[in-house]
Amino acid sequence: MKSTPNLVVDWGNTRIKVATFLDNESLDQFTFTTKEEAKEYLRKQSFHHALVSTVGGDAKELSEVLVVDGNVILLTSETPLPIKVLYATPKTLGVDRLAAACGASQLFPNQASLVIDLGSCINYEFTDAQANYHGGAISPGVAMRFEAMHRLTTKLPLVKPIGSSLLIGSSTETCMQSGVMNGVLFELNGFIGTIKRDYAKCNILLCGGDAHFFEGKVNGVNFVPELVLLGLNKILQHNLNVV
Repeated sequence: MKSTPNLVVDWGNTRIKVATFLDNESLDQFTFTTKEEAKEYLRKQSFHHALVSTVGGDAKELSEVLVVDGNVILLTSETPLPIKVLYATPKTLGVDRLAAACGASQLFPNQASLVIDLGSCINYEFTDAQANYHGGAISPGVAMRFEAMHRLTTKLPLVKPIGSSLLIGSSTETCMQSGVMNGVLFELNGFIGTIKRDYAKCNILLCGGDAHFFEGKVNGVNFVPELVLLGLNKILQHNLNVV
């Protein structure tokens, strides 16, 4: 008899990602651009337990359409976690950042990890070998940098990101692409190189919607696009064991 899967939902600033799991085994993953699309999918499914995480909307709005025979957890700063949070202002901490750190802790237990999540913003999350989450850094994401140059100037166009750009641009568009794409790459390498001086064995994990632009361009990086979803499932499993 086939078991009913668990569900995790990651509602970000631009996309809603959902994934189903049987214990720690990933089954399916889907990405939606609107909450209406996500609701339509969720209404047609049934789940055992569910966890909803959001930084871009109302978690209750999605949870109300779920059909579950177990628990529904809305992830907040008060939710029990499999890591210890040392962040000075935990109530202001994005739950997606916590999920990424939990995902890294699952993949590399008892080891230090730096997660770099390239989404609307670029989030850096550091967890030490004792599973203590310290915090990290936040900087503008790829699309945000292009949009800022367009909106905050008079004549610069809105330019799209590309996978590879020359260092020396030969037009306004290619100069902007070089500045953003190479600038982010230099930032990643600089951050990684600096933290490696203090934590030589630190694992580096890359995830997020824009991570594919930099896959293979940064040495020693683990490309784990589903990291936040893995972390959410880790949090769900932790809470089921706690209850």
